[in-house]
Amino acid sequence: MTDLSDRVALVTGASTGIGRAIAVEFARRGATVAINYPFERERANAEETRRLVHQAARQYAAAHGAAAEAAHSVALANQEDTCMLVRADVSRESEVEGMFASVTKAFGRVDLLVNNAGIQIEEPASHETTAEHFDAVLGVNLRGAFLCAREAIKGFLDLPEREGGSRGVIVNLSSVHEQIPRPKYLSYAVSKFGMKGLTQTLALEYAARGIRVNSLAPGATRTPIQSWLTDKEATEVVEDHIPMGRIAEPEEMAHIAAFLASDDASYVTGQTLIADGGLTLYGDFQDPWSG
Repeated sequence: MTDLSDRVALVTGASTGIGRAIAVEFARRGATVAINYPFERERANAEETRRLVHQAARQYAAAHGAAAEAAHSVALANQEDTCMLVRADVSRESEVEGMFASVTKAFGRVDLLVNNAGIQIEEPASHETTAEHFDAVLGVNLRGAFLCAREAIKGFLDLPEREGGSRGVIVNLSSVHEQIPRPKYLSYAVSKFGMKGLTQTLALEYAARGIRVNSLAPGATRTPIQSWLTDKEATEVVEDHIPMGRIAEPEEMAHIAAFLASDDASYVTGQTLIADGGLTLYGDFQDPWSG
């Protein structure tokens, strides 16, 4: 298993879904984890993520014994925990700045940023999309990723290079919809197309300074954001479009995020790793219908 010990990770939107799975997986691999959630109404979900992260950290400690204490040496001497909750709406600049200040104060630094926070709004049609909805989605999905990446990079540049030249890593949660247009979800698709540009531009600009930036683009995944999961027939329609014939579990995405965050991916930057069960492979052509 890829080890993430002696790393401080900040995962945005970690109260549920893929973000929660990533926070837990990082802790299972020895990382100290800051769990971001946006609003007080999400506090209970964030507390559940913290419980699961605690559990994963204990499993790591049990498996690694005394070495686990060294893995968490990034925490303050009087810090009794290896994770923390931090509330911030990532679309708001002052809250993002405060979040990074809080995590840095508690754990000394941030080594890994996972830009996972995201929302989507379905519209009757793209020409009926309101500016308010468009701004709200872009505000969280793209502006939020930019603000968090900016603050993370500021901190990375103050860190000494690790062996292999790494200073810090950003993993952006994109979507297959950075490649596949999505009617009625124009703002969401635009935000994910933009995420690709954000990832590649930052990766190119900071590659020589020891900072890696990559994206993970999930396909259909079992998370609360997918309203169709409550409808058996709708779920079957989605699965029928996936060559592997099933939707993904959040934990599958977490494993990939852990790889991208780790030194195992030390020569990978500016890339989007698509994990979609073959959805982007033109599944309608599994059975040839043209000559």
